[in-house]
Amino acid sequence: MTGQDRFAIRPATTDDIDAIIGFIRSLADSERIQDEVEITPALLRKWVFEEGRAEVIVGEVDGVVAGFALYYTSYSTVVGRPDLYLDDLYLLPEYRGNGFGTGFLRYLAALTIERGYGRLEWGCLTWNKPAIGFYLSLGAQPMDEWTTFRMSSDALKDLAMQV
Repeated sequence: MTGQDRFAIRPATTDDIDAIIGFIRSLADSERIQDEVEITPALLRKWVFEEGRAEVIVGEVDGVVAGFALYYTSYSTVVGRPDLYLDDLYLLPEYRGNGFGTGFLRYLAALTIERGYGRLEWGCLTWNKPAIGFYLSLGAQPMDEWTTFRMSSDALKDLAMQV
């Protein structure tokens, strides 16, 4: 039995909330943004499981939740259809290198097509060379000409106050 044969992907349930929060914290540590993490079990429950603002799948190996992917629908005016936007993909280090990341992306690619969406998109930190190499090996194209902007905290509040 190969590693991929032991890997099963399923929709997350509220029973997975603690594992998902742990993955998010580990991902934030690896992305060097651990001080920005505000997620709580209550926030995840509300926005994902009650409000449906995002979806989560988990990957299990021999019954152990080994990773997760959180994604949501965006919209492309150029394509004229929704896109699937992958916000987070994380595997515990001991499960990397077994094709499980590819399994997550295959699942999401098939879901994108099944839903009739135009694209599957995600971001990657420029210094994360192993991830970039992995994504390139799958045929993903970097969007080097785009810069992502973010507004949060005080800047967001200041701009909103100008309404």
